[in-house]
Amino acid sequence: MSGARNGAVVLSGVSKWFGDVVAVSEVSLSFAPGVTALLGPNGAGKSTVLRLIAGLARPSEGTVRVVGHDPTKGGEAARAIGIAPQQEAMFDRYTAVEFVTVAAVLHGLDRPSEAAERAVARAGLDPALDRPIATFSKGMRQRTKLAQALVNDPHVMLLDEPLNGLDPRGREEMIATFSGLAEEGRVVIVSSHVLEEVERIGSRIAVIARGRVAAEGDFREVRALLDDRPLRVRIASDRPAAMAAELLRSGLCVGARLGDADRIEVETQSPVELRAGVLACAARADAVVSEFVPLDDDLESVFRYLVAD
Repeated sequence: MSGARNGAVVLSGVSKWFGDVVAVSEVSLSFAPGVTALLGPNGAGKSTVLRLIAGLARPSEGTVRVVGHDPTKGGEAARAIGIAPQQEAMFDRYTAVEFVTVAAVLHGLDRPSEAAERAVARAGLDPALDRPIATFSKGMRQRTKLAQALVNDPHVMLLDEPLNGLDPRGREEMIATFSGLAEEGRVVIVSSHVLEEVERIGSRIAVIARGRVAAEGDFREVRALLDDRPLRVRIASDRPAAMAAELLRSGLCVGARLGDADRIEVETQSPVELRAGVLACAARADAVVSEFVPLDDDLESVFRYLVAD
């Protein structure tokens, strides 16, 4: 990476609304060199945060600074940023190098074709590949977007859901690329809505839920917070009341309520222990268990927990 461009990305009390819709509210975050995962369910405000950092949207309140400058004013901040959007809009009849060359020209780079070839190779594609983007796999398209984000040698990289559609090997290779970029001293911000992906992306995480920062810091600390939350499980039994009473007596759940028909909804701090002990509880209650369904496996439930009052 050329130069010794120091400085972080800083958002201070940033809100953005569109008419009556509040996209993000009072977001304060800073990003230093390294990989930071921006985690949140679809519609949480992750893309809006990235657009604000990129200068593609102006905050309704608060300030955004990239390498000390307002990104909406172009100049040094704009030159420091590379963005790979989530959208798939590309020039499908172009080759990867031709597409990235367009980005290089728009950045005003000298020798744009050479810059494009270097970026395409850095993103893991063969610059000599003479195929139109229309024939590319999802992984190749993601790498092409990464290349156009790299072409201006940016200090700050904004990657919006770059792992979408990749197979396991492709994801591991892309994550290794992120790590390599961070080792070069870049600020790499990667958005995702998949909790398991984030664990492999980097050690720092910022959780966005309902347009607000729900948690931030070291991934291990945030993951411990998520793992400590009470989980809901639905259990069906032919003797639901007796089963609920036995589960509470056993200490395997911290709460239980009878639902429709033969179902019980319980809350537990240890779903593994609950699963292991539910049949023993059923035996003591002279009951039969016909269903055991975790209700909090989806990511939306994780964020409901994080933003709960």
